[in-house]
Amino acid sequence: MAKNHHNSHELFQKAIKLIPGGVNSPVRACKSVGTIPAFIHHADGCMIVDMDGNAYIDYVGSWGPMILGHRHPAVMEAIRRVLERGTSFGAPTDLETELAQLVVDAVPSIEMVRMVNSGTEATMSAIRLARGVTGRDLIIKFDGCYHGHADALLVSAGSGVATLAISGSPGIPDAVASQTLSLIYNDSDGFVKIMDRMGEKVAAVIVEPVAGNMGMVPPVAGFLETLRSETTRCGSLLIFDEVMTGFRVAHGGAQVLYNISPDLTTLGKIIGGGLPVGAYGGKRDIMAQIAPQGPVYQAGTLSGNPLAMAAGIATLEQIKQPGFYEALNAVSEMLIDGLEAAIRRTGIKARAGRVGSMAGLFFTDKTVRNFDDAKTADLTLFSAYYRGMLEQGIYLAPSQFEALFISAAHGKTHIAETVRAAEAVFQGLAA
Repeated sequence: MAKNHHNSHELFQKAIKLIPGGVNSPVRACKSVGTIPAFIHHADGCMIVDMDGNAYIDYVGSWGPMILGHRHPAVMEAIRRVLERGTSFGAPTDLETELAQLVVDAVPSIEMVRMVNSGTEATMSAIRLARGVTGRDLIIKFDGCYHGHADALLVSAGSGVATLAISGSPGIPDAVASQTLSLIYNDSDGFVKIMDRMGEKVAAVIVEPVAGNMGMVPPVAGFLETLRSETTRCGSLLIFDEVMTGFRVAHGGAQVLYNISPDLTTLGKIIGGGLPVGAYGGKRDIMAQIAPQGPVYQAGTLSGNPLAMAAGIATLEQIKQPGFYEALNAVSEMLIDGLEAAIRRTGIKARAGRVGSMAGLFFTDKTVRNFDDAKTADLTLFSAYYRGMLEQGIYLAPSQFEALFISAAHGKTHIAETVRAAEAVFQGLAA
């Protein structure tokens, strides 16, 4: 039976009169998939419920943070406890240091960490720090990697920009854009050639170690190792943007999974347990250059907000439990195995994959190693798939260029239901 979306339609009509595009972040608008957003009322575990009472199995998870599922009892209790103390002080609390210790203990390359309020703040600040430390201006990123919407990093970005077919963005001066080079992801040879030519001018190389903003694209063998060796050779800093991968693909992030030690790491999402948060950290001598200890300025009234810190502490304590990642990865593997089997049975042109509990599905028969490969995906087919899955009760990101996130709240029955729904939709699309 078709789902009713009356209330969402009504709410969206009100929203577009008051909020640009009716949404506070572009990809939520669902324009690229030919529909309007479902307005959410509440969520619990791996289920999310819209304003019309339609329930969905959720694979967005607030775009990654909800690794425990929605409204996890330990997280909710931690928020309730700190709420009794207040919501914001603009002054230090014990909670900031406690969360910082959990991060430092888990992420091998981080000796000191600064809390901020978003992933964009984290990457923007890490770039400023890298320029301040090296005395250089040039930044290298990779096509399809999205590092937030700071001017210097919105060059050849993925996800929302790609979904809406926006080329960079108006409002970014050429002088700013010219200080960022965007290269092909997973192209080690091309990167080495650029570093041979310009390495002494490069302040930092920033990368998503597992790209989650052009779908889900893992690094090929040797790529991250080449970034590390070349930045070291040229005196540039290597920044891992682990806002998405941090505590998602492994407890210490992608740098643990691939055994690479970056100079700086940006974090977000999971370390806030569902509340707004970001962080950047690295070696002590680099982080000591940040004000008030050093000359590189960065500040934020709400940084270290007690509610976000409490939710983050509760989340990181839960995921430290023995067997947590083994169970999460087993469920994630079950989903991808099921989708791959459904692809084979229906003959649909698609590729599925995962790294840890971060997954992707591309509507192409090409192995996706970079953004150009990702753009060979059939967006019309994806749009039909998205709408079909929504009607089947499966909530996905409304973009071919976004990852799926599995949580500890997803059980075997949820996975089986998702695979059944996908096969039914695949059959309809292949007909």
